[in-house]
Amino acid sequence: MSSALSIIPQGTTIPQASIAATATEYGTHDTLRHGLRTLQHEIVATHPLEAPLKDWHRTRDQLHLNLQRRMYGLHAPLRLTMERRIVANINRFQNPASLKHSNLGLDILTGRDETLDVEDFLGDVEYRKPTTDIHAALARQLNLS
Repeated sequence: MSSALSIIPQGTTIPQASIAATATEYGTHDTLRHGLRTLQHEIVATHPLEAPLKDWHRTRDQLHLNLQRRMYGLHAPLRLTMERRIVANINRFQNPASLKHSNLGLDILTGRDETLDVEDFLGDVEYRKPTTDIHAALARQLNLS
């Protein structure tokens, strides 16, 4: 199977943590040169499939575009990529006091309209904003104040 049609991306490695890279001559961590030790840098990936699953959507899209190029020619993936960029860059007013708006057109083009994720009914936590005065937020966005 060619690498263009591979489900698991080539070159995925499991990150390995080692104190040898930041150790002093006494074998301890050199905090002044390398900063504080954090657990994040010392934890090894729990499973070999963890890294490929993080890039699952990108890998699936690349596989889909490669299959389209082979079946329909070069114009098909170029057209789909162009449509995705156009729909993703639609600039419309978003209520600053609400959650992030959904882009239904982009969801349809990427195939995510057929799935139900946690963000679909609970909202995305990283985009939540504290409730503010809608008029002040609108004036700020339109540079009226």
